[in-house]
Amino acid sequence: MSRTYKATGINLKTQALGESDKIVTILTREFGLIRAVAPGSRKHNSSLGGRSGMFVVNELLIAKGRSLDKITQAQTLKTYPGLAKDLGKLAASQYLAEIVLCEALSEQPQEELYDLFNEHLHRLEAVSSANPSGVLAHLAHGVFHLLALAGLTPQVQICCLSQRSLKPDFTDPNWQVGFSIPAGGTVSLEARERLRKEGQREINNQFPMPNAPCPMPHTQTVVVHRQEIPVISSRLGAMELALLQHLSQPEIMQIDGARDHNWLSVEQILRQYAQYQLGRPIRSATLMDSYFAANHDATV
Repeated sequence: MSRTYKATGINLKTQALGESDKIVTILTREFGLIRAVAPGSRKHNSSLGGRSGMFVVNELLIAKGRSLDKITQAQTLKTYPGLAKDLGKLAASQYLAEIVLCEALSEQPQEELYDLFNEHLHRLEAVSSANPSGVLAHLAHGVFHLLALAGLTPQVQICCLSQRSLKPDFTDPNWQVGFSIPAGGTVSLEARERLRKEGQREINNQFPMPNAPCPMPHTQTVVVHRQEIPVISSRLGAMELALLQHLSQPEIMQIDGARDHNWLSVEQILRQYAQYQLGRPIRSATLMDSYFAANHDATV
């Protein structure tokens, strides 16, 4: 078996090793997630210095090692310089990279994940820096698509209880729908209330009031397993539901009336859902919070 192999990959994470090296975590088309040493990449005149940076796409020649493989050659194919010039775009890119790191497999081709991640980095880079809500919208779009690729799509088109389709009602300013993370998506508040009342009636029938007549002896008891009432993690207005429902589309749909706070709500919901499904926090999300808090203060 050859001791070297070729791969095309994008850098997702780097960490210092020794005095002059880096360990680079790379998502490759051919072999999925790999970790390799970029020798001397922290030296000022190293040819691997820029090629081992975040979100750089390289054609690589890698030598197998006992514990870590080693990059012997790298030819840069693509970079995303616009991401580093805007804090919001950079934070959003790191946010998506964390999800990719959770989903990617090793020693298996990951072409779809590789292409999807690069596509959403390209879209983020193209967003106008004067449009913070555009960064949020593209971030939410990317998170939704990454979850869908992993088979973790939240249900946003129908109620998880009644299985009936949900349509946002823009004529009622107080209209709301629930989102339950444990249940996996949207829940009609009316369907949940009906279920709660049915459950209360069952409890009353099983535990009657003290003065109620005792059941006749030898009466057959029927055990009914009622559907569990889902916990509502958050409540959405008509605009938030409409935005969520459009995220499954290949391109972001422009919805008249959508504001920054609507996209913030959608991002928060997807963040909580992704963290629940992936079993770990998204650390870069705090950078997004700081960025949009500062942006809000600057524009108020």
